[in-house]
Amino acid sequence: MSAPHGTQERPAYDVIVLGAGPVGQNVADHARAAGLSVAVVERELVGGECSYWACVPSKALLRPVIAVADARRVDGARQAVTGRLDTDGVFSRRNRYVSDWDDSGQVQWVKSIGADLFRGHGRLDGPRRVTVTRDDGSRQSLTARHAVAVATGSLPNLPDVPGIEEARPWTNRQGTDSSTVPARLAVIGGGGVGVEMATLWQGLGSRVTLLARRRLIPRLEPFAGELVAEGLTAAGVDVRIGVQVTALRRPDPKGPVTLTLDDGSELETDEVLFATGRTPATGDIGLDTVGLTPGSWLDVDTTCLVEGVDGDWLYALGDVNHRALLTHQGKYQGRTAGDAIAARAAGRPLDDSPWGDHATTADQHAVPQVFFTDPEAAAVGLTAEQAADAGHRIKTVDLDFNAAQGANLYADGYPGHARLVIDLDRDILLGVTFVGPAVSELLHSATIAVAGEVPLKRLRHAIAPFPTVSEIWHFLLAAYQREQETPRAAPA
Repeated sequence: MSAPHGTQERPAYDVIVLGAGPVGQNVADHARAAGLSVAVVERELVGGECSYWACVPSKALLRPVIAVADARRVDGARQAVTGRLDTDGVFSRRNRYVSDWDDSGQVQWVKSIGADLFRGHGRLDGPRRVTVTRDDGSRQSLTARHAVAVATGSLPNLPDVPGIEEARPWTNRQGTDSSTVPARLAVIGGGGVGVEMATLWQGLGSRVTLLARRRLIPRLEPFAGELVAEGLTAAGVDVRIGVQVTALRRPDPKGPVTLTLDDGSELETDEVLFATGRTPATGDIGLDTVGLTPGSWLDVDTTCLVEGVDGDWLYALGDVNHRALLTHQGKYQGRTAGDAIAARAAGRPLDDSPWGDHATTADQHAVPQVFFTDPEAAAVGLTAEQAADAGHRIKTVDLDFNAAQGANLYADGYPGHARLVIDLDRDILLGVTFVGPAVSELLHSATIAVAGEVPLKRLRHAIAPFPTVSEIWHFLLAAYQREQETPRAAPA
């Protein structure tokens, strides 16, 4: 049968990857390392959202803000901070880290691993088939021998609020690629994107109002959101919790935006940024051609194989499977799934038991996440509430960081708090949360302890060097040990 007009046929690939962000790159890399032929399809920039509009630019912009805040916490250094940030320098730094939105370096990387790159919109066309539509309207038909991996990421979820189109709101993209500092900015949403954007733009000189329906970063321990809110308020952000936007107006496209709030009050601002969650970028990738619902999150098994599709060929990685909308977790899934695809292709047995080579077990037990606010908030594993709801018999240990001399030397009056969530039956950590300056650098040690299920009796022998912020580990474990050794009064 000849190809439809304008469509080119091509020999089959072992694996076709939809999406060339970090997640797609990892599955492609592992499949190629196993000797499989790989086609990578990307409709935007190779490198994806993370490289150009999310993780990389946001952290490049936030670092100068946090560096100045750190200096102001050290006597002798704070006196040297005499001016405001050089915004041109900050934006220039961001531009370097996103390569001026030029993806040629990442294109070369895809080629260097021996994968073929197809630019255009990739869409499933039945089992193991993908059609790529280029900007000029021409189409390329591809066939996968073994697997199609969907790594198309997610999109901002804008609420259905009257006037939102007229308001032309920012999302994370404008929040990270803008080179103009608005005099006034309203940030809607108290999750990770919301608190980071509020931190960033307040530090660059905006007068920021942060509006959230409930406590900040609600998936972490409650104290994390409370301390982040205190830090934002101290920096000058107007933090309002328990507030919703009911309407927006922007009659003049170049004029201010007026927000109507659910208490009847109004707020005027120069720009408004919505950070109100994400939706899967699966609306137009042909899910209907394989019996799935367009625009849905994709349920997967432990190897990231999509459930409800016959033939063991369709995988979903990263944001689209809704397990953990974090780049590092998606990359982990990509590596694991790439190895699973290679094993299935070669007819080798899968090691998909918990913590096996082909199992994404960490998605359920040891997901690390960091919010680069001031102070930072970092956590891995379960909160106390999550652990109790899961039926674990737990104990929490809480300490302020000023218990550790290293923290006090790092910052005068170091503002921070730490919590361990302990499984009393197994004597291991189920979760760890740190809030404080630079605590992101402590999180990997916590992740190793949680993922490795290191017994606390052994963990006490992992000595933190003096004087470092990581000494908090010693004080947390010592506090728990003392409590365990304290004789309990006999019942009356």
